[in-house]
Amino acid sequence: MTAPQAPAAPTRNSWLTLVAMTGSLSMIMLDQTVVTVALPTMTRDLPLSPTGQQWVVNAYVLAMAATVALGGKLGAKYGPVTTFRAGVAIFFLASAMCGLAPSGSFGEEWIIIARSTQGLGAALMMPVSATIVMGAFPLSMRGKAMAVYVGISQIFLAVGPLLGGALTEWVSWRAVFWLNVPVGIIALLLVARARPDNAKQPSSVIKPIPVALMIIGLGVSVYAIQQAGTWGWGSTKTLGLLTAGIVVTVIFVWSQLKTSDPLVQVQLLARRAFLGNVTVLFATQFSLLAIVLYSTLYVQDLLDYSPMMAGVAALPLIFPLAVGAQLAGRWYDKQGVRPPVIVGMAVATVGVVVWAATFSQLEYVVQIPGMVITGFGLGLVFSPVNTDALGRVGAAERAQASGIVQTVRQLGGTLGVAVIGAIVLAQQREGTQAAHSSQNPKQEIIDNSADAIAIGFYAAAAVFAVGLVASYFLLSKERVVEDPDSVPAESF
Repeated sequence: MTAPQAPAAPTRNSWLTLVAMTGSLSMIMLDQTVVTVALPTMTRDLPLSPTGQQWVVNAYVLAMAATVALGGKLGAKYGPVTTFRAGVAIFFLASAMCGLAPSGSFGEEWIIIARSTQGLGAALMMPVSATIVMGAFPLSMRGKAMAVYVGISQIFLAVGPLLGGALTEWVSWRAVFWLNVPVGIIALLLVARARPDNAKQPSSVIKPIPVALMIIGLGVSVYAIQQAGTWGWGSTKTLGLLTAGIVVTVIFVWSQLKTSDPLVQVQLLARRAFLGNVTVLFATQFSLLAIVLYSTLYVQDLLDYSPMMAGVAALPLIFPLAVGAQLAGRWYDKQGVRPPVIVGMAVATVGVVVWAATFSQLEYVVQIPGMVITGFGLGLVFSPVNTDALGRVGAAERAQASGIVQTVRQLGGTLGVAVIGAIVLAQQREGTQAAHSSQNPKQEIIDNSADAIAIGFYAAAAVFAVGLVASYFLLSKERVVEDPDSVPAESF
């Protein structure tokens, strides 16, 4: 198959494509966090059991993490646009089914199945949408285009609690899901109008055994991580399932190294620059989702903010992230991946430390400087690592590379919430036990909870620091100046 050539200059269709892909990725990111503030209302309406509440969130992430690499392979075989259309259709139909979940005995099962189906649709959309954006723009403008694509979607990840709170409070929790239906339809119409390249590799074969190994290995591993907070990290169930998941995943990776037509091209991780981008993305996603979750819980549980106000309180994190992302795109186009990412990781690490140091004061205003610093630093990171990871592989490998990137992203976020959550909960349990013997146990519990969340944030900062070290030693000093299809792979 001849690799498609990127246009010499962006066209009107390039911008229409960017709007469609950005909207689709924003839907995916939004649905990771938008549901959290709607859960109490959903629980009363459907109703949901405590386990059901957990699975309304977890089913989406689990399905996406286990199948997103398959989405990359399907995009390579059948074409990214074909796969994207299928993913959007599944996603918005599943969203409508979430909104139509019946009250009564079957409501819980209905919405969990619908959320799993949403995750499958997202897994088809996510890896190929980045590939479509990269192919729609010339090399000299990919940084700017990906800054819009990644930057806006990250904003929707953080703004999820605000939008979810507003829709739940003023309309209905069901509107949280119905919102995806018109967005999905508009994305399909824009793609039909823009007609982006849909290069296929029809000779590629998708074998059922590797697919089963990948889904079982990743699915069981993610499930064990998600349940560790309930079962305990040292429990037989957690350790047994996690071990089984890792073993199956290792068998899958070994099988992929032995075949000439792999389901997932894990050999890409042998390329130092690609591995560097993936490592940095894992570290940032590991800490970011936990930060968004626990900062929202902090203002609601400890400062007594409403869901709507908790969303508004996140704006000092969101706006700087948007500014940083746009600056990073232009910086990447001029100097490559290393400068913006190293600076961004350093700034984000400092920002989280500054932010965490204010939690014991139990005041919102003093947190704003740390939030601004953190958001700006993260904005400098996300679009360059995504752009560079896909820019260092040929067009024929791009959907597969994007599948790897998004799998690592989902695993990083899931593991981060579980690990940092375990740290916070352990600290809270110790503080609660000690508070019962104090003169003012209620205030003591609040103070200890603030300290526990601060310790979780310090752990997140430590992971950012690991990402900073990885960016310094692994990211390429050479800027991508021509498409990899025209140069030897070893140079990337």
